[in-house]
Formats: sequence, C-alpha cells, structure tokens
Amino acid sequence: MNILHPRKVLCPLFFTLSFIVTANAQVLDAPFASDCSPDEIGQTRREVMEERLNDYLQLSEEALSMRFAAIAFREELEVRKARREALSGQDFLRVNQGAENMVAQRERLLKTAIRHECWLAVPLPADPEQAAIYRAGILLSLSSALVLYDNYMQALLPYRNDPELRRYIKRGDKGFYWTSGKLHESELMFSSLENRGRVRRAIDWYLAGNALSSDAESSPHRFAAEAYLRESIAQSPAFHLVRQHRNPLRIMRDLVRFIGTLTTDSVAHLGEESFNFSSQLFGNTMGLVETRRGKLDQRPDVRADLEQALRAGDILLEKTPFRLTDNFIPGHWGHAAVWVGSKTELQALGIWDHPLVKARQAEIEAGKGVVEALRSGVKMNTPAHFLNVDDVAVLRLDRPEALDRKARVEIILQTLRQVDKPYDFNFDVESSGRMFCSKLVYHSYARVNWPTSRMLGRFTISPDDIAQRSLADGPLSVALLYHDGRKIDENAPAVMASLINTAGAKHR
Repeated sequence: MNILHPRKVLCPLFFTLSFIVTANAQVLDAPFASDCSPDEIGQTRREVMEERLNDYLQLSEEALSMRFAAIAFREELEVRKARREALSGQDFLRVNQGAENMVAQRERLLKTAIRHECWLAVPLPADPEQAAIYRAGILLSLSSALVLYDNYMQALLPYRNDPELRRYIKRGDKGFYWTSGKLHESELMFSSLENRGRVRRAIDWYLAGNALSSDAESSPHRFAAEAYLRESIAQSPAFHLVRQHRNPLRIMRDLVRFIGTLTTDSVAHLGEESFNFSSQLFGNTMGLVETRRGKLDQRPDVRADLEQALRAGDILLEKTPFRLTDNFIPGHWGHAAVWVGSKTELQALGIWDHPLVKARQAEIEAGKGVVEALRSGVKMNTPAHFLNVDDVAVLRLDRPEALDRKARVEIILQTLRQVDKPYDFNFDVESSGRMFCSKLVYHSYARVNWPTSRMLGRFTISPDDIAQRSLADGPLSVALLYHDGRKIDENAPAVMASLINTAGAKHR
C-alpha cells in the first residue's frame, strides 16, 4: 500500500482539466450543504466519523496520484511537442474517458469539503469525545478544500498554457459528460469572493491552533487519521502561499484571479510576480509528499551495504516519517517491495532467458531490481532510488523451504508478473488486476501464510503485517536493518519486534 512515492496513473491525467476546474470552482461557492448542521456535532457517532475519515484518506491518495499523473503526462506532451508530433486520438480518448471517470470522485470531494464547514460557526464542544469529532470534521473539510486548490494549480494551469490543448478544452466533446460550458461556469464560480472568504475562515481556524489541543496526541478520543489531515494541510502549496505573505487574503484573491477568468498572459505575469512555480508547485512532483530527504538518502555506505546484503527474492521494507502518506499506513513500516535480483543472480538461477525475465533484462542490467507498487503503477527501480528513507529492512525467506531453487524462482517470476499493473486504491488482497505495495508481496510470496485484516469491508495487508512474519517462528528473517538513519548490528530481530509492537500499540 505504499503510498510514499508517486503511485497509480489512473489515466494519465490531463483529464483533470475538467474535473479539477469544476471541483475547485464549486467546493466553496455552493451554499452550506443540507447535511451540514452545527447540531450534527452531537449527533455524529465516532464510528461514523471513522468511516468518513477512512473514505477521505483513500480519496486523498487518489487525488495525489491524479496530480502526479497530470504532471507526468504534461512532461510527456512537452517532449512530443518539441518533436512536432500531433496529439493522437488515443490522447484525446484518455482525456475524455478520464474526465468521465473522475466525476464521481469530484462529487465526493465536494461533499467532503462542505459537509462540516458550518461547524466553524460553533465553539469547541466541552465534551472531549464531541470535541474530537468537531476537530476531525473541520480538518476533513479544510484538507479536502486545499487538495482541490492544489490540484487546480498543479494539474490544470500547465495545460492552459498550451494553445492546442486550451482550444480543445474550450470546444469540449459532446460525446462525453464534460463540456466547455461547464468549464467556463466553473471558472466564474471559482473567482467569487465568497469562495475566498470561506476558505480563509477555515485557514484562520487552523492557524489559531484549534486543530490540535494540548493533550490531543495522548487523548483516547483522538482519531488516528488526524495526523494525516494535519500533514496534508501543513504541506499544501495553497496553504503555504497564504502563510508566506503578509496579506493572505490578497494572495488568495490573486490565486483566484489568475486561475479564474483572466487570460493566459495574466497567469504568466502573476506567476512571475507572486509564485515560484518550479519550487512551490512543481519542484516536488507529488506536491504533498515530503518535507525533507531521508536520513539514508545519498549515503554510499548504506547503498553499498544494502546491495551487498540483498539476495534475489528478498523483501524490502521502509519508513519515511517525513512524507505525508506515511501517515496513511497503520503501524511502523510504510512501504514494501521485492528485490528480483541482478543479472548474475538470475543467471545462476537459470532463468535469465525466461520470457518474463527477458522482457525486463534492460532494466535489470541497469540495476533496477527493486519491484514496487507506486501510485504510477508497479515499477522497477534501483536500490539507491529506494533509499530516500529513514528506516530500511531486508527480510529473507530462509527457512528450509526457501532453500529450494524452485521456490525462489517462483517468487521472482511471480513478482515480475506484477510489473506495469496499476495501483490498487481499494487495498483488496482478493484481486490480482491491481497492486498496492504489501499486496505485491502477498501475491509474490503465494506460499506464505500472511496475516490480513479487514478495512472498508475488504481483506487487506499492511507492511507491518509482512514484518510480523519475521518474528518468533515466522518463515522470514531480518537480513539487514537500519533504524532512524543508523544500522542495527546487534539484536535486529528484537529491534524489529519493538518497532512493530510499539507502532501497533500507538495505532490502537
């Protein structure tokens, strides 16, 4: 379920053009939703809020994926434009089908942003349980609103600067749901003063320190998802644009103006005056991903140690507390991957010329033996790419059954079968068409009896569940462990147990 790096390309998302414009335009311009009532604070049960939070976490991750895909596809189009290549019918099909597919997501984001907005009109409840629900609801509303603003800035504006794409968007396609009329209407709604005021009220509430009471972290009433919501707000480019200027309202007004009804020239001019787009919006491909580099990043000693330790078929785990999405995963470990091996290892196993391996020989020879499920789908990367982390572990199936060459080959080939599959935002282990990180391990190590849990009515597996099988009499062993930037040379299994148990107790 890794969630740390850019993951699933839902459809290379230049289809966000219609979705994001419409969503952002409407999110705070509509009147209070009928289900937004101050009285609902005392009527909303904890389990209801838990369900809403879980739904939003998945929705937010999909939005991050969408943003990454939009930026990635834009880069692809820039290359083709430099070659003077025409957009293909497939390109336009991707735009239109993607726009239709995202209508449902847009509606969910709008509803989430508006649902608890009116709670700002009432003071913090005295009852601790109701106060926790109150904070979670407003955080949910503000986070979703900022996601919509950020999506607009990062995924739409670059396409507006392309004359061909802009003309196509204005024309629309009557064969699909979205039309140019909806786009124009959305832009007008997005530029309203009421929109800006309503966002500003929520931001003021957050900046006043209402999002976190003094005992919130240790409170039994606290929701586990609050950490994710706070990080999503704190790492939002739109939020920071407001905070970093003396007159936040003016910045918000400028933001609305340049993404509203003015010309592309005005957009470019304002961009030069007020924003450094390269660093503020596009310097980090995913926007809401990380606040620093990992403690193991760009360390030749760690890279050499990892590459020496790895054996074909090993499992990799990592922890990145500095990334927003690490807060999405329960437990200590946030991501899992499989090392399929080097050319030398695969030759020794006698499978270098196997069709599955042969199709990936170029990547393997380039050192890309780490197979991981990212938002952009299941990809192959180098160990160095994997090491922008604070913690890393190598788990090895070293019980007697693992000594069987046939078992190792089965794991490697099954892992390679997953490459290029899309990301699974349903986190459902009982399917094979899409993958999330720990599900990749679940399916690659088909003979291992993995622990699972229920989430949103589905069976799922977390990276900590994988790590659990390295404890006691589990079939895995800890071949290498770095924690908080330091190598654990002694008692690695005990440290692993401590990390898992401590994180599990905190999550509960």
